[in-house]
Amino acid sequence: MKASTREWVIKAEEEFAVVTSLARRRKKPLWAPLCFHAQQCAEKYLKARLNEASIQFHKTHDLEQLLNQALLFEPLWASFRPMLKRLSAAAVTPRYPGGVFTKAEGQRALKTCRAFRREARVSLGLAPS
Repeated sequence: MKASTREWVIKAEEEFAVVTSLARRRKKPLWAPLCFHAQQCAEKYLKARLNEASIQFHKTHDLEQLLNQALLFEPLWASFRPMLKRLSAAAVTPRYPGGVFTKAEGQRALKTCRAFRREARVSLGLAPS
């Protein structure tokens, strides 16, 4: 694995650590931040895979746009399109007033993050953990 790809993976794992920490909260759950960090984890894993394939990508939070580039060499990832498209909304909205996310949205973001992370790690030759 390229050193630059490993840097993306490290950042993605930091985001995943935040997601899992937020998911464990029982009192005063923080669904909006959980959704934001789930989006960030998926985004960084997409960018890691594109980087590993030497595919240039634009500075974007649009997971569907990044996925479209990755489908050239990861065609099975097409099954993630609806989930990643929905998760893209969490890139900006939760960080500002009015950005409210429900428990159901948080749980869906967590599920998407975990599933996509597993596939991305396998693709990069890492343990799915």
